[in-house]
Amino acid sequence: MFPGSVPSGHQSHMSDTDTRTREHEREEAAEPESEGLDCPECGGRLQSDSEHGETVCADCGLVVEEDEIDRGPEWRAFDSAEKDRKSRVGAPTTNMMHDKGLSTNIDWRDQDAYGNSLGSRQRQKMQRLRKWNERFRTRDSKERNLKQALGEIDRMASALGLPQQVRETASVIYRRALDENLLPGRSIEGVATAAVYASARQAGVPRSLDEIAAVSRVDKSEIARTYRYVVRELGLKVEPADPESYVPRFASDLGLSEETGNRARSLLRGAKEQGIHSGKSPVGLAAAAVYAAALLTNEKTTQAAVSEVADISEVTIRNRYHELLEAEQDIPV
Repeated sequence: MFPGSVPSGHQSHMSDTDTRTREHEREEAAEPESEGLDCPECGGRLQSDSEHGETVCADCGLVVEEDEIDRGPEWRAFDSAEKDRKSRVGAPTTNMMHDKGLSTNIDWRDQDAYGNSLGSRQRQKMQRLRKWNERFRTRDSKERNLKQALGEIDRMASALGLPQQVRETASVIYRRALDENLLPGRSIEGVATAAVYASARQAGVPRSLDEIAAVSRVDKSEIARTYRYVVRELGLKVEPADPESYVPRFASDLGLSEETGNRARSLLRGAKEQGIHSGKSPVGLAAAAVYAAALLTNEKTTQAAVSEVADISEVTIRNRYHELLEAEQDIPV
């Protein structure tokens, strides 16, 4: 036996021990940490709800995390061929752009990829490319019409604080009106405004005609006339505006509590049972209900403040206010 050598049996025993130690370390590294995987409320098992983007407890239902980002595609594939066919890159298509977002844009900044300014010759070249790119994007009068109208729809929806789905629906309504040749004799702005008004009512976030007219480039009478024409010709199903849908916005703008909002909705439901809402402006009824509810819940507000928020005269608020209180008193308990 050479000096410093280890007997073969002892060497085999050491190698087996080292192997088991390394396997144990790998198993510990592979196992997820137990900390944070239990419900902080009841200690139950947590599970991921990919449909709603939440992590919830399977035992008590506590939502531990919300608004999680789904980084995967929105489609499913069951074989490699289908996966290759559905896979794509780039931004999703949208009806809010005249070419549905399938074309490219040349940036208006005269800079290269590193942020350095371009020379005079390159700037002139880029200006010519932008001009030709714009001409190619709007090749005919229909596309130019769409580009102008969809820009108006986006501007008005932004000014009114309408959600993305309302803008998409308004763009679809305008495209239908253009395809069915409803625009001759009517302005682009008028039809675009009517599309925004109709889509907001369909989505349950209505805006009054006065609010629409305030951000439009056409007057109120033309908006109303064009709206009736578009709804009739396209066969749109638009329900009458519900006064209750205005209450949350008015109460929020006035800084009133949730209790006042619930009380206002209760007054409006009583008015519907009595039938006094028929033929009345839903905006006026909602404004009067908010004012009456604020008085009944001892919250400070004035008719002038409600009138400014709802864009309704104080006389209308006073008249509807008395009608709502009388209707509530007539409801049998």
